[in-house]
Amino acid sequence: MNRTTLSLIGAATALAAISGVAALTGGSSDDAGSAGKAATRLPVQRSTLLCPTPSTSDVSSTTYTAYTPKREGVDAKDGTAELLPAQNAADDVTDPGGDGKGDKNDKSGKDGGKGGDKPVLPLKEPGKPVTTDVSSAGAPALIGTADGRFAPGWTVQQTTTIDAGSGRGILGTACTAPDTDFWFPGVSTDRGRQDFVHLTNPDDAAAEVDLKLYGPSGRLKSATDESITVPPRSTLPVLLSTLTDQRAESASLRVTARSGRIGAEVQAVDQKAGSDWLPPSAVPSSSVAIPGIPKDATSARLVVFAPGSDDADLKVRLAGPNNSITPAGHESLHVKSGMTAAIDLGDVTKGEPGSLLLTPEGGEGPATPVVAALQVTRGKGGDQETAFIPATAAIERSATAADNRTKGSTLSLVAPRAAAKVRITASAGAGGGSPVSKTYEVKGGTTKALEPPRPASGKGPYAVTVERLSGGPVHASRMLELTQDGVPMFTIQSLPDDRGTVVVPEAGQNMSLLNDD
Repeated sequence: MNRTTLSLIGAATALAAISGVAALTGGSSDDAGSAGKAATRLPVQRSTLLCPTPSTSDVSSTTYTAYTPKREGVDAKDGTAELLPAQNAADDVTDPGGDGKGDKNDKSGKDGGKGGDKPVLPLKEPGKPVTTDVSSAGAPALIGTADGRFAPGWTVQQTTTIDAGSGRGILGTACTAPDTDFWFPGVSTDRGRQDFVHLTNPDDAAAEVDLKLYGPSGRLKSATDESITVPPRSTLPVLLSTLTDQRAESASLRVTARSGRIGAEVQAVDQKAGSDWLPPSAVPSSSVAIPGIPKDATSARLVVFAPGSDDADLKVRLAGPNNSITPAGHESLHVKSGMTAAIDLGDVTKGEPGSLLLTPEGGEGPATPVVAALQVTRGKGGDQETAFIPATAAIERSATAADNRTKGSTLSLVAPRAAAKVRITASAGAGGGSPVSKTYEVKGGTTKALEPPRPASGKGPYAVTVERLSGGPVHASRMLELTQDGVPMFTIQSLPDDRGTVVVPEAGQNMSLLNDD
């Protein structure tokens, strides 16, 4: 069959398809030359979230809270949201915070660590959270799907409390969507830390994953050049210090899926300062916001990595309650290409809440994108506790933090440039109550830290949704704290946009597609 015949068949097929669309939509040939209609923003129809294995400690417990906000324009009838246990692909992998011998008797999920089919946290209606408590020892990673009315803005929070041991503290994380590329500045291969990257594969085919570490002098020499295979619908924790013989107090980890897609989060266990989850940084950007440094932070360590081919020169500012200032002695930061830079800022907030802003130093040429994270410590001596705040993308429309308590929740909002107006809504509690909304102004270049509204007559954990109404970009985080035996336990979750809506272009017929140029 020659090319002329193939072209005629292709043209006829395209003509038939376009004619069919016109018949179904009621279009006419007169519309072909008209300008395309504006795109429409519609709620997403399906969301996927992945929760890592919470802990293997025998003195730990975990609270899961799931929530979907009520949204206009969403079909109020159809949809489901639930999570299922993932298979455990790591019976012989070192346990986070354990003795290094692994746990071959792990009972994660159902059938001895092989996952299960009993759904966790099924939602019954948008606007009301559901919650459950489990013993963390042997609790599996979770793979969740929400569709229909439960998909837009679906959020799941995993909060673990470890009462004793080197990993004691609160470890909180918002379960994340799968992707193919993640950056984790702030990891460590130092002897005082045990950092595990948890890789979870939600799909029915295996995923091939590359892990690369970068220290202050560049790429850390790898112990192996092989990629890591994560089996279908499985989770795998990898101890970062086993990937290289080099030790680095502060490093950056890149997680890339060669095939498939994964969820990735780092569990950092410090022998002296507790433990927490380190979420991935926002995508590389020349301007970075790290929201929500507690007012009583006793130390803060900034870690920045420049993934491109050029060095980055950054201006460092602290956005406080009233204005932005330059931390004394840390006016700027030079980050060499392919290398990790870290600086200790000490008690940078000086008793006031704040957020860190990184912007390009003046100069010619394009600004260099970076990724960044902040390790924050509260308390002193043996009563220290640590948490991580990654660079956080701005809220375009809305973002939600689940698992807020009547005490110990602090919401931080920073407007790096222009002032912004936001609406904060507390959902009903898991045990009942009514939602409450309040509107706030955030001045440009400042941080507003506040106790979020509480539901009226609410009981149990509740969700807080932040909506940007007008003005400039807003970045947000939520701190959850619980003092226990004199230790100021806390965890901080960043609040990027929930991507609950997507822009759908208006499709139309175009007969010019058949023109032979």
